[in-house]
Amino acid sequence: MSQNHKSLYTYLHHVFNHDNFQEGQKEIITDILNGYDVLGILRTGSGKSLCYQLPAIMLPGTTVVVSPLISLMIDQVRQVKSYYYKEVVAIHSFQNMHERREILSRLHFYKLIYVSPELLQQQEFLQKLKEIKVSLFVIDEAHCISQWGYDFRPDYLRLTNVINILGNPPILALTGTATPEVQKDIMENLELQYMKRHIYPMDRENISLLLHHVNGSEEDKLTILSSLVSTYQQPTIVYFSSRNLTEKIASVLSQRVPDRKIAYYHGGMENNDRLKIQQQFMNEQLDVICCTSAFGMGINKKNIRLVIHYHLPTQIESYIQEIGRAGRDGKESISILLYKEGDIHVPLQIIENELPNEKEVSFVMNQLYILHQKGKSKIPTSDEQLEQIFQLPITKWRFLHYQFESHGMIKENMIIYDKKYWQEIFQKINRFCTMRKNLKYERLDDLINWVNTKECLRKKLYQNFQQQIPIKETQCCSNCGFSYEKWEKEIRPIKREKLEQQSWQHQLADLLLIGD
Repeated sequence: MSQNHKSLYTYLHHVFNHDNFQEGQKEIITDILNGYDVLGILRTGSGKSLCYQLPAIMLPGTTVVVSPLISLMIDQVRQVKSYYYKEVVAIHSFQNMHERREILSRLHFYKLIYVSPELLQQQEFLQKLKEIKVSLFVIDEAHCISQWGYDFRPDYLRLTNVINILGNPPILALTGTATPEVQKDIMENLELQYMKRHIYPMDRENISLLLHHVNGSEEDKLTILSSLVSTYQQPTIVYFSSRNLTEKIASVLSQRVPDRKIAYYHGGMENNDRLKIQQQFMNEQLDVICCTSAFGMGINKKNIRLVIHYHLPTQIESYIQEIGRAGRDGKESISILLYKEGDIHVPLQIIENELPNEKEVSFVMNQLYILHQKGKSKIPTSDEQLEQIFQLPITKWRFLHYQFESHGMIKENMIIYDKKYWQEIFQKINRFCTMRKNLKYERLDDLINWVNTKECLRKKLYQNFQQQIPIKETQCCSNCGFSYEKWEKEIRPIKREKLEQQSWQHQLADLLLIGD
């Protein structure tokens, strides 16, 4: 074993308390330490975070990690500190101005800094980053870069400019799910056509895939869900496409299954409430989370045994990500999709409302023109003002703002008016929105075809992501003869006394890890 490999295993064992690397980790880390730009596609639950946490310790200077969710950043900082590695911090909007300025004044102290893509657009923070040596720039959930990815985030497209400002440090782009088309788009948007690519199979063989066709009413579906939650008393996530339904059905389940501790989680909740729910679930104080897709990204809870989809997702990639939250410890777990005729209307509505329509684009451009005519060429920055002026959800505004910037209508948040050019931009934006919407419809069709296939669900699900799909001899999928009734003998009920005994220990551990 070379000296370099000895060092890797020394850090792996003494800092992270692991004896061996998981698939792909050592290869990615080795390329990073050799200074290459790397694209890593590792299935959900395979330890992507170690791929930059270990190099962050070994490399001189600082590693910056761009992360899409505040809850994800906070959870990962807590995880790193649990290894007694304290030179790590997350900078986010939950912090007040005093807390953030305190962190910025000590930025050179940290070896690992988590930050949102939006915060990286703030000049004060970017200037502070320029003053320290950034040895590695990590883009977590890198599919957000791609306009064809299932969770496209316009602010991720601005990262190329940030990377240039920071002196072009080596790049590590990581995600759990990306088609070849999305991989290509990631590299093109980062202007890194020659990244070292480490692409690994996405199939999680320990997760059984079950489809339950509900031949009845919505109440029938809810009855089935109640029975599942009652019968299989294991850590469970139930995914919905509606915020209102997460709350409503969590309440109904709590009444029907009073021995389970059930809560809801969605993006419309207060930040502190979301963090509280997340930590209670991590600490075994909650059994079941009824949630939207906002919950679960990066949640490192290893013993989730059951992931239920009450609604259809909009596409296969998001479904693969969500079921991947089950069985991270490698033990047998189950994914169940409850599908009723007519369910397709929910994802259709989501797709229809995701991007601004032609009328909304026209209204926003007219509001920009009015601001310009009034001599107010500077666009407001607060979300409340933006929503009031443009009558749009902030997510749609951010998408349009990026489009306006990329086409030269807005520069440094100043409106630049040109009547003829604006008319061209209007047409371009609407064409792009139509094209992306049509692509979303195609991907929903792929999911519906999967729901209705008679083939092995596993083989059909992963056929566009990996060339070979190993045959699972037992507990494969509902099309291969497995059902959750057969799982009953494999499962053991939760021992509530033990969890209640442990919960204070987890809470104490969390408290002790809060400080630097």
